[in-house]
Amino acid sequence: MNILITGGCGFVGSNIAIKYKQEYPDAHIVVFDNLKRRGSELNLSDFKINGIEFIHGDIRNEEDFDELKKIDIIIDASAEPSVVAGLDGGQKQLININLLGTINILNLAVKHNAGLIFLSTSRVYPIETLNRINVIEGNSRFEIDSNQIVRGMSINGIDENFPLKGYRSIYGASKLASELLIEEYQHFYNLKSVINRCGVIAGPKQMGKVDQGVTVLWVARHFWKKPLSYFGYGGTGKQVRDVLHIDDLYELVKLQLNDLNKFDSHLFNIGGGFESSFSLKELTEACEKVTGNSLDIKGVAEDRVADIKLYVTNNKKIMDFCGWKPSHNTTTIVKDIFHWIKKNETELKDILN
Repeated sequence: MNILITGGCGFVGSNIAIKYKQEYPDAHIVVFDNLKRRGSELNLSDFKINGIEFIHGDIRNEEDFDELKKIDIIIDASAEPSVVAGLDGGQKQLININLLGTINILNLAVKHNAGLIFLSTSRVYPIETLNRINVIEGNSRFEIDSNQIVRGMSINGIDENFPLKGYRSIYGASKLASELLIEEYQHFYNLKSVINRCGVIAGPKQMGKVDQGVTVLWVARHFWKKPLSYFGYGGTGKQVRDVLHIDDLYELVKLQLNDLNKFDSHLFNIGGGFESSFSLKELTEACEKVTGNSLDIKGVAEDRVADIKLYVTNNKKIMDFCGWKPSHNTTTIVKDIFHWIKKNETELKDILN
C-alpha cells in the first residue's frame, strides 16, 4: 500500500507513519510537511532509519504534489490547529492551510483515485452551545449534570448529533467547511473517505504550546519548574477535557487504513472519553505525582475568547461500529510524556521550556 501523510512531521502524522511502518514494513509511506512547526524536524532522522520517504512541501501549493507517484490512501494530519489562531489577525493564513489545503488534497485524491482519512476536530461544535451544557461544580472539576437540554449531550459526553449551528472559531469553521467539501467529493467524485472528529490528543513527541497541546505543556512546565496559570471560569482550573493517547488514535487509524471500505462515508467523534478526562486542577495533581515537582499556579478569573467549560467525547458510535476504544488513562499519558521529556531533555529544553 502506498500511503501519503500530509502534515507527516507533526505529532500525529509522524507517530502514525513510524508505528505503521514498523508494523507493516512492506508499506510505502511518504510524509509530506513544510517543517514550519519548531521541533518537527526532529522526526527526519527517525523517518530515515525506518525507511520512510520525506517530501518537503506545502499543502497550499498544489504544484508541490507533482513529484508524488502512485498513492493509494491519504491521511490528512496537516492543520493550523490553534483555536485562537486567526481571532486576532492571521485568519487568511489559517484558512489557506486548513481549507484551501484540503481542496488541494481532495483534488490529489481524485487524481490518484486514492482514499482519504481526514483528521478533523471537536472544535467544529459551536462555542455557545457547548457552554450551555449543564454542569455541576465539584471540588476538583465541572461535572456533567445528568439533566441535559442540548441534543447530542448526555452523561457519557458529546456525540455526533450535537448541534452545529453557531460560531465556533475560525479554526473550527475551516475544518467544518473541509468536512462539507469531503461529503461533496464523496458523492460527485466517488471519493472513499472517513472523517474523525478528534478531541485533545497527547503523548510523546508532541511539541505542546499554550494554545495547542495543553497536556504536554503542563507536564513540561512541571518538569522544568516553570510558571503556569489557570485562565477563566473563576481561575479555579476546573474546566474539563478528555485526552486521547496517540497510540490509541494510531490503533483506530490502522483499522481504517486496512479496511477503508468498511469506514467509507462515515463520521465519528474520537476521544479519550469520560474515563480519560481531567480538569486542569486534576492534571496538575497528576503532574505533581509523576514529576515530583509542585508549582504555585495562579488563577486568572477572566474567561478567554473561544474557551469552553467542558468537552468530553462520547465514543459510543465508533465503539459499536468496529469495537475500538481507548486503552490509556490520564495517568498513563502523563507518565509517557514525562519519560519522553526526561529521555530527550537536551533536545527538548529550548522547544518546550
